Amino acid sequence: MTQEDKDFCFCTLALGERYRSHAFLLAEDIEKYSPGTKLIILTDQPQKFSKYSHVLVFPHQQQSIGCYHDKRFVIAKALSLFHTCIFVDVDLRIVDKVTPNLKFLPGITARSCASIAKHNKIYVDSVNDLHKPKRIRDLEIVNKLAQKLDLNLEDNNTQFVMEVLFAVTRQDGREIEFLKHWETIAYYCELNGFTCAVGYAIGLAAAKAGLAVRWDAMEDIVYFKDWVERQKIKKGQANPQASLIYFQQHEAIEYPKRSLVKKVALRLDRTIGYYYRSLRLRLATLSNFDFYYR
Repeated sequence: MTQEDKDFCFCTLALGERYRSHAFLLAEDIEKYSPGTKLIILTDQPQKFSKYSHVLVFPHQQQSIGCYHDKRFVIAKALSLFHTCIFVDVDLRIVDKVTPNLKFLPGITARSCASIAKHNKIYVDSVNDLHKPKRIRDLEIVNKLAQKLDLNLEDNNTQFVMEVLFAVTRQDGREIEFLKHWETIAYYCELNGFTCAVGYAIGLAAAKAGLAVRWDAMEDIVYFKDWVERQKIKKGQANPQASLIYFQQHEAIEYPKRSLVKKVALRLDRTIGYYYRSLRLRLATLSNFDFYYR
């Protein structure tokens, strides 16, 4: 199958030096294991990817408080160009040949998802007592948001979607509505301090838009993700030696040696960016005051 025949792409977000470094490795993986497949990247320095002929790169500056919800911009761009986009976390690695003729049903196909009601229990029970109050508060935010959206969290069709690996396929324009609802949900969660609520945002937005969500093992995409692999190793489901090189490459990027001056500069930049984006968020939400503040 030639590149022109493919109606799917991979896509990811790469903001900052650390995530661009991960994206370089991901781009090389896709070039090796899925030749002819495009990788769409939104990044703050597009010129860094000029050597990759299969990468479609677009400029982007961080919009959301914690960066997490900027993934919706990646998906929007990818779906404007392809029938299906496969979103992958930028530090995910493709480790084996990808089936060239991948096909997905309309809507969201997730490698990992569960009803929100089921996930809520896991979300609270998986941490120690010290962290439970924060997570219980997070769920109070989700519950209030669901009421505002007129969604029933006890409905098994309302899913939590793990954002590590999932595909979105066009569904009669519902994918556009999905992205609009995601923005609304992202704003609400960030205003209330739940900045990393991406899995909830995807599921709630899909339910509100009527976009189908389904689970699939996605066995045609063999991947490495550090915390997923650690779980497999702990359960005896993976050989640690087989993934050693991926762990080493991941940690080299995650824990680089930096001078004190650079560390201070990075911290200052993050702090200024945080307050700037917080102010912009509050200004953007004033037009729908009742929804966001009451």
